Amino acid sequence: MSVSSHLEELKRKHESLSKLVEQEQRSPGASDLDIAEMKKQKLRIKEEITRLSA
Repeated sequence: MSVSSHLEELKRKHESLSKLVEQEQRSPGASDLDIAEMKKQKLRIKEEITRLSA
C-alpha cells in the first residue's frame, strides 16, 4: 500500500469515527467509556496522519 493510499484510508477512518462519536453523544444510552475509547482511537489516527504527512 502506498503512503498516499494509506493516508486516504486513515482519513476515511477518522471521518467515520467522528460521525460515530457525534451519533453516540446524541444517543441517551451511550456509554461514556465507549465514546472516550473512540476519541482516543481518533486521536491515534490523527497523529498517524500528521506523522505520515510530515
